[in-house]
Amino acid sequence: MSKQGYLLAIDQGTTSSRAIVYRASPKTMDVIGRGQHEFKQYFPSDGWVEHDPEQIWQTTLQACQDALEQANIKASELSGIGITNQRETTVIWDRKTGRPIHRAIVWQDRRTSSLCKKLKADGLESEIQKKTGLLLDPYFSGTKVQWLLDHVKGARARAEAGELAFGTIDTFLLWRLTEGEVHATDITNASRTLLMNLNTGEWDDELCKTFDVPQSVLPTIKKNADHFGDVSAALLQKGETASDKIPVFAMVGDQQGALIGQGCFEVGQMKSTYGTGCFALVNTGHDIVHSEHRLLTTVAYHIESKPVYALEGSIFMAGAIVQWLRDKLGIIQQAAETEPLAEGVPWDQSEQLIPAFTGLGAPYWDPDARAALFGMTRDTGRAQISAAALRSVALQTRDLLKAMADDGQVVDELRVDGGMTDNAWFMQALADMCGHPVLRANTAETTVRGAAFLAGLKAGIFDDLTQIQRLCTSKGKFIPELEKDAREQVYARWLAAVEKVR
Repeated sequence: MSKQGYLLAIDQGTTSSRAIVYRASPKTMDVIGRGQHEFKQYFPSDGWVEHDPEQIWQTTLQACQDALEQANIKASELSGIGITNQRETTVIWDRKTGRPIHRAIVWQDRRTSSLCKKLKADGLESEIQKKTGLLLDPYFSGTKVQWLLDHVKGARARAEAGELAFGTIDTFLLWRLTEGEVHATDITNASRTLLMNLNTGEWDDELCKTFDVPQSVLPTIKKNADHFGDVSAALLQKGETASDKIPVFAMVGDQQGALIGQGCFEVGQMKSTYGTGCFALVNTGHDIVHSEHRLLTTVAYHIESKPVYALEGSIFMAGAIVQWLRDKLGIIQQAAETEPLAEGVPWDQSEQLIPAFTGLGAPYWDPDARAALFGMTRDTGRAQISAAALRSVALQTRDLLKAMADDGQVVDELRVDGGMTDNAWFMQALADMCGHPVLRANTAETTVRGAAFLAGLKAGIFDDLTQIQRLCTSKGKFIPELEKDAREQVYARWLAAVEKVR
């Protein structure tokens, strides 16, 4: 295989950092090397979630080194690198040393709820939504940046003096990979900060003033397939020459990466990813569709002359609920155990789990809601709680599809990916609750594959999106089996239970 066939794709997620080496051509996308390392989650206060940026960097670098070693190729043979990342997670660091001034504030973190409430009370949400496509919620980066500048001693003065840099994880990794040479982000990540104007694709002066963020800390915004900078081969692999450089050819937020990795390039095509959270995006083309049902308008990707947009519904807890069953309740030892446990539990089970562990996402956007388990009886045990946990993800997905339909985006089928899709029982529950066929992607790794596709496009391995789309096939189709009346009864009970925790 010639040099231009190898791509390294980084997927920096909420619980682990991964890297994959692909041998790519217009007809194949073969994984030849993998690396993955988990890192610690910090919960310093109720509703607060933090990561150590140094751990993120070290686990990412180690994952890249492991993937290259397993692929048995030299770093200098790579024709490009693509990066995809957990979005909204916020880091501020010193421009001279590269050292973060505080742990990263994670997208799940709710510490800025009161600030969001104040801005809403000041009547600013409507104008902010018009400009950004987003709602006022602690989920997004803008209020996290403000919190860091106001709560880390001396940070605001240093930011004003141009000494500090802000970035979401893509930007922080790019800074480290290019050894402080490049401070840039891509348009999909920028569109999740509350600071970028969707209409212009640029940082907005008024939004920066609203959130009290000096523009001196902000990175340059680029397209998704672009030349972001160069990485020394010696950084990625021992024995390589420092002067050999590998271009970073792609950066994209994880959910947009999955949309690309699923080949959803046509208007109306939708994907739903089940990782730590669940994120459903529907392609709306070159039109900016503003939701009237509390969905988000976001950039899907920008490759050619015009950006493509999407409507998005975000659920904060999906795979993280299964982690909770394992790590906090101790009722399972690994995620795969939930499938045989849930199999014998009927749809009309009395138990209902509302997984508002870090508030509720779309379409409720209630940061103060908290989780609850309703309907327990003497018969409630591991099986019933496992089934209620998995079904809560299917029911939350139904919430998103309903909001999309109410916004005029009617979906015929659901393309799904992510770790939870390995669970066939959950896949059937999803089809039953949503009332649509569910197509499982031919790989659970569509997010990182999307970043690789973009890098391959920029590197010239792929000529166009049509070639990429041909590589996006499904493995398994799940057809709804639950009767419509039964589905509606279950959903009505769900909606009533959700109201109890709000």
